[in-house]
Amino acid sequence: MLLKTFRWAFAVTALGLAAGVLYDGWTAFGLVAILAVLEISLSFDNAVINAGILKKMSVFWQKIFLTVGILIAVFGMRLVFPVVIVAISARLSPWAAVDLALTDKQRYQELVTDAHPSIAAFGGMFLLMIFLDFVFTDRDVKWLGPLERPLARLGKVDMLSVCVALIALLISSVTVGAHAHQHGGTHVDKAETVLLAGIGGLITYMVVGGLSGFFEDRLEREEEREHAAEAAAERAGRPGSAVALTGKAAFFMFLYLEVLDASFSFDGVIGAFAITNDIVLMAIGLGIGAMYVRSLTVYLVRQGTLDDYVYLEHGAHYAIGALAAILLVTIQYQINEIITGLIGVVLIGSAFLSSVRRNRALAASS
Repeated sequence: MLLKTFRWAFAVTALGLAAGVLYDGWTAFGLVAILAVLEISLSFDNAVINAGILKKMSVFWQKIFLTVGILIAVFGMRLVFPVVIVAISARLSPWAAVDLALTDKQRYQELVTDAHPSIAAFGGMFLLMIFLDFVFTDRDVKWLGPLERPLARLGKVDMLSVCVALIALLISSVTVGAHAHQHGGTHVDKAETVLLAGIGGLITYMVVGGLSGFFEDRLEREEEREHAAEAAAERAGRPGSAVALTGKAAFFMFLYLEVLDASFSFDGVIGAFAITNDIVLMAIGLGIGAMYVRSLTVYLVRQGTLDDYVYLEHGAHYAIGALAAILLVTIQYQINEIITGLIGVVLIGSAFLSSVRRNRALAASS
């Protein structure tokens, strides 16, 4: 199962490392390997969250996620996205931005860094909404009960997550505006950029998540009818079959997954500039890492890991909340990527250990 699920990731690793050597020798080999590890460490929580969504989808859509989805993830977010950001922020044509990335890497890095506030605001708001909607929902299984119970009660207030997210965005935009003003910068422009990008992230979450939820609700009603038919079939001695997301429901869930992956990739793309400003090496290294994250997602689904270790999803959502906060903070202040990666690993590791202890306690009492 392990080799079968990760075989494409292993193949892409071999090809990517070989391409790095051919492109710029053994130094490039090392940079590609480091970038791949960076992407995996920063996106492990992404794999857990994706697995929770992907397990509802059919095998066909799982394959689409690993094939078409990985092309979007690698070429769209790790290669095209930084170029588009530079083209928009510097008011260049896409071809001029590509030429800049290949011929003047230092200037290209500066332009991407200048665009970081809007990138962080968009991604931070999208991820913050995911976290808030999770903690404001009452769940049967609670990991940190003293914290989650009062938050679930607060969540009964309509649109609370949106209000909290908008308050966080306002604080971020006012802070960056005030800082720019103190240093003689165009504080109004920077504050407006952060505000508009953050609202864009919020709208994207509400539109894509709303469409996914709408079609998922429709499917659940169909599932109820299907389960009734399955029960009747089993009573008659005929085997039933599980129902998975298909059609429009699966398409919008796939779209939601891609936007989610895009939001997770922001910190990886920005963090990669601390290692290299060569766009080719960035695309190869981050692409290898993205492939492992995708394969890990499918592995978690097929192994039923989330069902066996029930707190993993909680840990991943807390890691999302931490990442959202970090992205909003990095609009104004620089935070080391190692800290970003370690927070996610620690939270998910703690959730895993808590799940193991819970399983042992349940086994001992049975």
